[in-house]
Amino acid sequence: MSGTLPTRRKALAALAGASAATLAAPAIAQAPAIRWRMATSWTKNLPGPGTSAARLAERIARATGGRLVVDLFAAGEIVPAFATHDAVTKGVVEACHTASFFLQSRIPAAAFFTTVPFGMSPADHMAWLEAGGGQALWDELYAPLGLKAFVGGNTGPSMGGWFRKEINALADVKGLRIRVQGLGGELYARLGATPQAIAPGDIYVSLERGTIDAVEFLAPMNDQPLGFHKIAPHSFFPAFNKPNGASEFVVSLEAWNRLPADIQAAVAHACAAEHAAGLAEAAMANAEALRTLISEGAKLKQAPADLIRAARAAATDILSGIAAASDIGGRIHRSYEQAADRLGSWNAVSSLPRIRG
Repeated sequence: MSGTLPTRRKALAALAGASAATLAAPAIAQAPAIRWRMATSWTKNLPGPGTSAARLAERIARATGGRLVVDLFAAGEIVPAFATHDAVTKGVVEACHTASFFLQSRIPAAAFFTTVPFGMSPADHMAWLEAGGGQALWDELYAPLGLKAFVGGNTGPSMGGWFRKEINALADVKGLRIRVQGLGGELYARLGATPQAIAPGDIYVSLERGTIDAVEFLAPMNDQPLGFHKIAPHSFFPAFNKPNGASEFVVSLEAWNRLPADIQAAVAHACAAEHAAGLAEAAMANAEALRTLISEGAKLKQAPADLIRAARAAATDILSGIAAASDIGGRIHRSYEQAADRLGSWNAVSSLPRIRG
């Protein structure tokens, strides 16, 4: 009998432990989740940034085991498309999914974290952020607004735009009313066009009604389903205006600093995962959408040489102006250009056109 007592005691202890764990588990599961509201600059499920925003919310919930839940709101449901940064700063929402260049009228250097004319490719841009000091500068730039940002998706390089009339020379751009965002707006203004800031959900109607003559939006997978080419069938390549399509997940610094370290790490991981997935998806979808565009009557041609020369000169001047305007702008510009030069040297010897045959 005495030989069995320790065994019984162990069994009873194990049973007690299991019972305690069973009782404790519901308490943990029932603990209230942290809940954030995320305003976006996109219409619901817009191919590319809209779907990235939705997937990112799902990734965060999964990565945190439901401890952080992000409720998504499309453009206009809480605030307009271009007011998402302010909504986070003012505490209306805890987060937003948008593009940094929507801040450029107030903070010109913000454009570097989406794209700049004749700038880096998506892969090079990410290398700058992750390994070239870009993220630290981004954090510094947004800190006075009470914001912290991460890349949160990517649609890849944009189309050259959609024009009602064929663009055969720089002179054909002059006088055009073109919907364009980011530094491209200032660029097209210097080329003689009249840039228009129009929210994504209102572009097609503006084009259809003749309010604008041309539109530059995103990449083929985004542009094709919106039907811009059916009204303005002419486009050109390369897309010097937006060679990258990075979107951003922006968080209130106050809300961010309240998160436990493991949830912060999960959020950062979810953003990186969505950027990689979004870019991979975009590459395949853009290739297929380009075929569809051409089959539906889109007329694609190489950009006129005089247009490219004038655009490159204007872009250099614009970026130099941003660098001269503030200390942080100058440091971001220098860091970006240094990274682009280093990466360009490697790209020149490491990248070859695909050889067929």
